Order: sequence, then C-alpha cells, then structure tokens
Amino acid sequence: MASGDSTTGPEKAEELRGLGADAFVVNITRAQADADSLVRLVSGATGIWFPGGDQSRLTRALAGSAVLRAIHARYQAGAVVGGTSAGAAIMSDSMLTGNQRRPDGTLDTAGTGYPRIARGTIEVVPGLGFLHGAIVDQHFLRRQRANRLMSVVLERPTLLGVGIDEGTALRVDPDGRWTIEGASAAIVFDARDAAITPASAPRLGETGMRVHILPAGSTFDPRTGRAALPAR
Repeated sequence: MASGDSTTGPEKAEELRGLGADAFVVNITRAQADADSLVRLVSGATGIWFPGGDQSRLTRALAGSAVLRAIHARYQAGAVVGGTSAGAAIMSDSMLTGNQRRPDGTLDTAGTGYPRIARGTIEVVPGLGFLHGAIVDQHFLRRQRANRLMSVVLERPTLLGVGIDEGTALRVDPDGRWTIEGASAAIVFDARDAAITPASAPRLGETGMRVHILPAGSTFDPRTGRAALPAR
C-alpha cells in the first residue's frame, strides 16, 4: 500500500511465513477501507506489519476508516503492530511526510536533504496514532536527518523526537517503555524542559534540550525522560 508496488506485500508475507506466521496481504484503497469483510479479516490478526514506501499513501487509505479502527482494537487487545520506513513513520499521532518548505516558501517533495534548522520548514500531518507524545523519523543516522527532526521537536516541544536508524527497531512495551533493538541506534530529542526562542524570533534556537544516543539494548521511559544504556 505504501509503495504502490504489488510485489512488496507478497514478498513480506512470504518472509513472515518462513518465520512461522500465517501471513496474508491486505492491500486496499480508501474506498474499500470501510468494508465489513476487510474489518473481519483484520479483526482476527495477532500481528499487523506496514512495509515501506510513501507514508502519505498509507494515511490517505486508512485515516478515519473502519479498518483502522479495527487495527487499533487489535492493538489494544494485545496484537503487535509495527512497520519499517514509511510503516514506522505512521505509528505516531503526528507524522513527517518527507516534504519541506524552501526559504522562498515553495514545497520540496524530493527529499533531497534537510540543510537547516528553522520554523515552518518541515511538513507534519496526522499519523495513525499508535504511539502518543512522540514523532518518528526513520533511516535516521544513515540519511543524516537530525536537522529535520530537531526542527519539528523545537516547534512542538511537547513531542519527543525519535530517530530510528536502518536495521534498528524501537520496541514499545505494554508498560510504555521503549527498548532499542537491532544493528545500529536510535536518537531521542527531548525538548520538553528546554528554553526555546519564541515564534517571533528571527532564528530557531534552544538551550536545555536533552539528546540520548541509544544503541541496541538501551531503554527509555518517555514518561520520566530517563534513558539507560545496555549493561554490556
């Protein structure tokens, strides 16, 4: 659904079957997303996975739909919900689209880089709402996206910014705590107690933002802001 490539879903389903899952593909448009038959299909799932592509395709198809409500119900009942790349971006209440505004005000949709930290630069839209109080960025270290996520967090300091690198996962446990797994690291920007330049200031700046670089095995409690590195 996110990529528009009809081979992506079957490939991922086959991979999951190889790990012992009874996996099937659900590839729907917004016009189909309220169908009772699809709601019943999703309502029996114990895990739901969103592959990568363009996260806006996913939100356009699912936002406000009966299928999304069914996925939320499964999540609340204990099903695992996750995704990679675009599938990670959609998890939070607020979502990065990948678009940004150039200094002249025009919209850059090519994702060619994020050369500045500034207000009104990064496009943020509603996500699918599984992760609260945070906003997710992906491919974070590999694609050097710190400027993008810092701009967003300093404009919205009530949100934690979490940048997840390639080959790495942020696991959200039932008690709300986060654990980092995989090959690289995640970075958390916590500006909830920072002093930030007002919207009327000519430049965006701050003091007191906390930055955590968390390799695999690290934990973070979003309620307290406390992070712990792995013991070994």
